[in-house]
Amino acid sequence: MKIIVQMDPIERLNLAGDSTFALLLEAQERGYDIDIYTPDMLTLNDGILSTKAQQIKAYHSPDRIEELNHPRSVLLDEYDIVLMRQDPPFDMSYITATHLLETIQDKTLILNNPFYVRNCPEKIFVNKYMEFMPHTLITRNISEIIKFRDEYKKIIIKPLYGNGGANVFYSDDTDRNFGSIIENFMGLNNEPFIIQQFIPKVKEGDKRIILIDGEIVGAINRLPQDGEIRSNMHVGGLPAKTEITEGDAKICNAISQDLKDFGLFFAGIDIIDNLITEINVTSPTGIREILQLSGIDVAKIFWDQAERKINN
Repeated sequence: MKIIVQMDPIERLNLAGDSTFALLLEAQERGYDIDIYTPDMLTLNDGILSTKAQQIKAYHSPDRIEELNHPRSVLLDEYDIVLMRQDPPFDMSYITATHLLETIQDKTLILNNPFYVRNCPEKIFVNKYMEFMPHTLITRNISEIIKFRDEYKKIIIKPLYGNGGANVFYSDDTDRNFGSIIENFMGLNNEPFIIQQFIPKVKEGDKRIILIDGEIVGAINRLPQDGEIRSNMHVGGLPAKTEITEGDAKICNAISQDLKDFGLFFAGIDIIDNLITEINVTSPTGIREILQLSGIDVAKIFWDQAERKINN
């Protein structure tokens, strides 16, 4: 099988914990032909979508990626699968890449479906399942933010299209820095931002559950370091073994059919104290930690299911 992966530059990856690298390793094990490219290399010329790509091999112990050739021009519709794996920011560059990939969607399998990646931003899409969420506000209106803070006392403020725990702040109704935090957000860009009621049990962890084609395949808990409210592994969160609870399963069942219908084949949902905070459909992580802690090989399940999609 021929696959091509749209991803961040190799030099930016931390291979030891990188989920894209885990997928590449399993693809290599299966004998796939693997090419990679960065989104800025996409070119649409008279309706024909191409990119500059490199063939690679992935190796474990030590983890490394070997580039087998110089970048060459390839047509994306000649691959069996195009895998979108670049990290946010979810900006116009990211959105444009989804539009370009849509031009070949009737000729090759794109995971995840670029139309729904674009139309289901993870901190907005999740609001469809409000009955499972903490109280949530999306706005730039300062008076609405103050009213929300006054009602719920303890809040989390974060960028609407950010990732990895960057620019995530805790505040409460006694915080003298509240005005400065809001000024910081107003100056970041002209987008709304998201404010959620603080969930105290975050100190017990933020659970990441991986779903493939709408089905639960594995999970890890991410524990914040002492004195920290962020549990993202990008900012030092510590992975820990966990189990799927009845409450977790109920949430996953509620969103499962939408994930299948929308072609959001690979998704990661974040749950704190039985409340879902976001649905990651851009580049879910946690594959290698799940394997290490639970013995579940998510990468293997991913490609098993992808092959079934191709063969059906």
